Amino acid sequence: MTQDDDNIGGQPEDNPQRGSMRFQDASTQPREPSLAEQRARRQALADQEREAQEAAEASAAAAKKAGTKRKILIGGGVTVGLAGLIATYYTVAKPAETTAVCTDANGVIQNDEYCDESYASSHGGHFSGGFWFIPLPGGGFSQYRYNYGGSGNIGQRVAGGSFTAPSGNTNVSTKSGTSVQRGGFGISGKSGTSGGTGGTGKSGGS
Repeated sequence: MTQDDDNIGGQPEDNPQRGSMRFQDASTQPREPSLAEQRARRQALADQEREAQEAAEASAAAAKKAGTKRKILIGGGVTVGLAGLIATYYTVAKPAETTAVCTDANGVIQNDEYCDESYASSHGGHFSGGFWFIPLPGGGFSQYRYNYGGSGNIGQRVAGGSFTAPSGNTNVSTKSGTSVQRGGFGISGKSGTSGGTGGTGKSGGS
């Protein structure tokens, strides 16, 4: 029998075999980090602190930029609003233009003078209820009134338009250029009489 055979079933050898694991005793103190490890740890902490600072600065800059942009948008909105208000004011304030033609009671276009106060009064006529009344040679009266916006020539029946006077923000004149009503923002025309809605000033004549 050999020596190996004598050791079978006996106690383990004093020297452990290669590759075996040893366990650290609980009372063993941990090893102090080396200088290189300490420097690396301090550098890592410094890097983290720097990154946090940069993130905070970037966030503050973004918030400031957003606030400035919001102010610009608000300011632009105010500017656009004021511009729109001014444009609306001038649009409303600018008088419209229309032409008036003098017609008889049947809507046939006559000379402008028949719708003129001075002409009517000089011939014994008068104005009432939106009509100029001018005496006829054989008795009675002829009636005349303005049509606004209509078209046609003397002797023709007026086409279109209205016998109701336009708003006070409308300039009204005859084809010959006589002013019947001067329009203006918030100002009623008083230069002519028509339809019972105008003023009592003279409308002029030819």
